[in-house]
Amino acid sequence: MAKAIVITPVKDAIGRTLATIRAIHESDADILHLVYNDFSSAETKAVLEQSKDQYGYELVHLEDMTTHPSPNYRLVLQDAQRRALHNDLPLIIVESDVIVKPDTLGQLLDFYYQHPNTGLAGAVTVDEQGQVNFPYLRFKEQPNEARVIETKKSLSFCCTLIAVEFLRKYDFAYLNESKDWFDTFISYQATDMGFRNYLLYDVPVLHSPHGSRPWKQLKYTNPLKYYLLKFLKRRDKI
Repeated sequence: MAKAIVITPVKDAIGRTLATIRAIHESDADILHLVYNDFSSAETKAVLEQSKDQYGYELVHLEDMTTHPSPNYRLVLQDAQRRALHNDLPLIIVESDVIVKPDTLGQLLDFYYQHPNTGLAGAVTVDEQGQVNFPYLRFKEQPNEARVIETKKSLSFCCTLIAVEFLRKYDFAYLNESKDWFDTFISYQATDMGFRNYLLYDVPVLHSPHGSRPWKQLKYTNPLKYYLLKFLKRRDKI
């Protein structure tokens, strides 16, 4: 019987996506895995269809639910919340540029069950050398003994558990439809409602920043072009 619903939103980048899916499939935890295909290319869609039996995930094509162009993170969160509440399970988001270890999801769940007032619990992201990387660089200089950090700062959705208790109290139908990303808002909403958010330093996951949205690399390589695209195409609204 599943102990959590795990979701992975996908927009092309099929190589990284399959690595993420494969790692989740090898998890020790009992989970139900949902892959949300957000208007990817025909090639990506075909690979996702071909791989779903091998890796045991349920595939949801957002084109069957909406005509709204990608990104559709709001719709993904709303559908995932409905499923989590129906099954009375916490929700774990693992984005398609993250590689979990076999025990990652189980560690998140163990922490959640041991800390009943949890709102969100995030796994810290690291690079291939094991160094903390984006989006948690602001937490990099922590004392060695601080393996769990309670924080009022926002957590990323790279690899993050959202408690079912919080899901019962805040309806994602109210998420601002003019925005693209919601990790910052949901983090603050949880603490505003009296829940506690945690970053788990002893649960590292490998992260390739923006691997699922390569155009965002422009923020570092060509910031002028990034902000021009952000403005003209109304992208990346937080």
